Order: sequence, then structure tokens, then C-alpha cells
Amino acid sequence: MKNFARLLPLVLLTMGSAGPALAQKLIHSERSMYRDVLVYEERGERCMCFTRECRIGRQSCIYLARPREFALNYTHMVMGGLLFATSAPPKTLLIVGLGGGTLPTALREVLPDAVIDTVEIDPAVTGVARRFFGFKEDPKMKVYEMDGRVYVKRAIREGKKYDAILLDAFDHEYIPEHLLTKEFLTEVKSLLAPGGVLVGNTFSSSRLYDHESTTYAAVFGTFYNLKAANRVIVAKPAGLPTMEQLRARAMEYELALRGFGVDVNTVLGMFNTRQDWNPNARVLTDQYSPANLLNH
Repeated sequence: MKNFARLLPLVLLTMGSAGPALAQKLIHSERSMYRDVLVYEERGERCMCFTRECRIGRQSCIYLARPREFALNYTHMVMGGLLFATSAPPKTLLIVGLGGGTLPTALREVLPDAVIDTVEIDPAVTGVARRFFGFKEDPKMKVYEMDGRVYVKRAIREGKKYDAILLDAFDHEYIPEHLLTKEFLTEVKSLLAPGGVLVGNTFSSSRLYDHESTTYAAVFGTFYNLKAANRVIVAKPAGLPTMEQLRARAMEYELALRGFGVDVNTVLGMFNTRQDWNPNARVLTDQYSPANLLNH
């Protein structure tokens, strides 16, 4: 799912939930320029993984019998952030990190007229998404195979604006450090249209949790913090919507999201602005990166 250039090992919670020790069937394996890309089937699920132990760090999963229904819980929170926090249905969306393409595919169904640009650094991931996860591009939904930060800089030069941006370029062990600095988040912020929302899928526990939090706060101010196995950050430069506004928007999408297995009331209950990090943690910058932090 992941778009990264400089990689950094982290100690953190797994991005997918572990299951019983049942046999996994490997149906595809290839070595890309960046990693191994593997597809396993087990217990009625098909998952993309970047490690031989696919129960840890599943990048994308579908139910074989119900491919529309989300198989990973973080996708529920992401859809809530992208749809509930905008004041109107987003017309332009940017997704950094493709994975199996389940999120852009779902967004295309919910927002049939939207322009959805997805950035994925690894062509092998794009190919696997098409072949094994039913991902299809269309004239308004395209994949750009390049580094996420390179794309963002280019989009700024071209004057592009997005109503919603999703940063989903993390896997269970690595973090692209150049996509987690104040400078990068400031660049992303400048790509948001008036009233636009940024959603970041990241880790609910890691050595960088406090630093990541203060970095987002330095750029966006107060943000919504949704946590389960993953953490989803929802930030809005124009000011966060109230819970009443979130609920009103959620009700508009309740029927559409039900088809993906999303309970909007459950997702709404996860929105909170409680500060659970050290506000004095140092902000991450291009000069003071996660590598600098973890090497001390």
C-alpha cells in the first residue's frame, strides 16, 4: 500500500489482526524494486502482504465471497474521515498509497463523479491490485507511479487543489520518513482546497507517536484522533467540524457505507480530540527526521 523512498524500521503494533494458525495459501509472489509483494488466501480472505508472515502487517484484504465489504477495520475510519469531515461531497481526492485499491474503488462507488488521483511508488503493487483485487482505473480515477512527495511538489507547481487527501503510505514495519515531516505536511496542506480535509492512516502505537502528533499539530492545529489497531488522523485547516456536523454528514452516507460493512455510528464514536501525547515532543522536520530521533 505503500509509497516510500527512505525507509525506517519501527517498533509498533501490527496493522492487521492476527488469526488462528491455519495454513495460508500463497497464490502470487514477486520481487519488486522495493520489496516482496505477496498475495495469500486464508479463511475466505485474500490479502496483499510485504512479508512471508502475512498475518502480520496485511496491506490490503478482501473477502472472496463479499469483495465489496471492507476486511480491515482502519478502512472504516478512513472513509469516515474523508466523507464525514467535508462540508460537501468531495469532488477531487488524492490518495498517497494504493495497496489493493479497496479505498479508491469504494470511493468511486460512493462518489461516481469525483476525480480520484492515487500515487503509488511501486508498479508491482499497482499490478497486483489490478490482477488480484479488482482495482480498475477510469478516465477520472488514475494511478501515478512515483514517490508521494515528488507528486505533491509537482501538483503544487501545477496549481492543483484537492477537497480531500489521504496519506496511506505506511506498512507495519516501515515509515517513509520524508512523508512525516513538518515541511511535507505543510506542502500537503497547501494542496487542500478551501474547506478541504486531510486524513492520515498511521500507527496507534510507535516510538514516534508523540513526535508525529506534535508535528501534525504544528501544521494543522487541533485534529481528530481515531484509534483502533491503527490510528487515523483527521485534520482540517479551516477548522474541525462539530460532532453535530459530523453526524449530519454521516447520516447522508449511512446507506451507501452499509454496503461496505461500515457502521457509521461506530465510526462516529471514535472521533475525539483528546490529547494523549507529550505536547513537548520535538516536531519532525527534514533536518530532524525519525532517523535522527531513533538513533539517539
